[in-house]
Parts: sequence; structure tokens; C-alpha cells
Amino acid sequence: MKTNNTFNRVGAGTPNQDDPTSTVQDQGQAEFSNVPRGTNQTQSHTDKPKQTPWIDFARRQANREMSTDAVLDLLRTETPGFYELAEVVGKWIWIGFSEKQPPEVTRVLSQLGFHWNNKRQVWQHPCGHITQGSQEDPHTKYSSYYAADTVAA
Repeated sequence: MKTNNTFNRVGAGTPNQDDPTSTVQDQGQAEFSNVPRGTNQTQSHTDKPKQTPWIDFARRQANREMSTDAVLDLLRTETPGFYELAEVVGKWIWIGFSEKQPPEVTRVLSQLGFHWNNKRQVWQHPCGHITQGSQEDPHTKYSSYYAADTVAA
């Protein structure tokens, strides 16, 4: 399998990296069809190109340092579907799915600052509180709630 490890975005221009308030929605939606040669794709034995989703790692790092409330506000305004699934565990935010998600969903979660926790099978956002992993379930140590349950009707 031949891999090209450059992170190019096809379609909607580039994000505004000089603007720290630039969000995923401001950056537009990436297009993953009709990828020209030399972009972020891999070739399989069937010669069908696979697109590697584009991620702005500087923006991702900035998002990982946001507070819990700021991340919840971002989820509520930019990705309401993710907000509905967001569980606050201590000061972290977890998002879980019953099935594997398509690359565009994982790209957006990663861009927002989430990382996949294989042990717990959830996407987690540290909300500026990066800590060492724990063998025990954080639910036993910290309070938890679903963010959407706390919004007044």
C-alpha cells in the first residue's frame, strides 16, 4: 500500500490559522471526492483511492486547551448532534457511539480536540486537564451528567 502523508485539504480553501476564534464551521466542509493526484490519499490493491481527512493540528491543540464550558458551547453551536451525546465526566467530555463512525465524523471530533480512548470506547476531550490514564472507571471517582439534560427547555 502506498501512502502519501501530507495533510492537504481539497475544496473549501484553508482555515484562518491566525484567528484563534476560527471554528470548524468557519473552516468549511472538506470534499473527499474527485481527489487530484498528490493529495491526501492512499492506494489499495483495488486501486480505489482512500482519502485521509484533513486536520488542522494547531487548531486541534488550541481546542484541547479549552475549558469544559467553552467546549460545550462549541458543541452546542457548531455540532448540535455531538452536543446531544456529550457526557461530562469530571472536567472531561466524552462522546460515545454504538457503531464505528465514518471518517468525516472522526475528523470533526479530532479537529474539535477529542481523542479516541480504545479502553473505554469513547471519544474524550480533556478540556485543558490532561492527566495520566487510570485503571478504574472515572465514573466512580467523578460526578457525571449529559450536557443536553442540563439545558432549560
